[in-house]
Amino acid sequence: MNQIWNHLDQNQPPSPEAVSASVGSPLWDALCRFAEEQFGAKPLFEYSRCCVPGWNLKYKKAGRSLCTLYPMKGFFTALVVIGERERPETELILPTLTPYLQTLYRDTKTGMGQKWLMIEVREEAVLQDVKQLIAIRRGAPSLSRGKK
Repeated sequence: MNQIWNHLDQNQPPSPEAVSASVGSPLWDALCRFAEEQFGAKPLFEYSRCCVPGWNLKYKKAGRSLCTLYPMKGFFTALVVIGERERPETELILPTLTPYLQTLYRDTKTGMGQKWLMIEVREEAVLQDVKQLIAIRRGAPSLSRGKK
């Protein structure tokens, strides 16, 4: 559950600093910096009523979603959607990803040609996996070919 973020005012998004302090993980800041600096993506806070209700942070570039981040206490969940276009490259690098990500990918059902990967980011190695998947979404092969 999104712990505290679903109890905040739906009309007033939290500040990036407040979210960072509440998550309390340097991995959150590292992924935000990566999306912003590497791809020029702008953060957008949105209030969601879906399966993870509360405030989340979306990164989009050129009209395409790169990822959605769901802040939790001490960690966060990153949603990365792997579509038909990203599938071949993702499956090519899959053996280089963490066992956690390999299992998550295999166990996530495909719907309408997409896998919606809800990735719990609690350690650096998983953060690197997420970065590679985002690079694939953005079409940046130099970042996604097994480089961490």
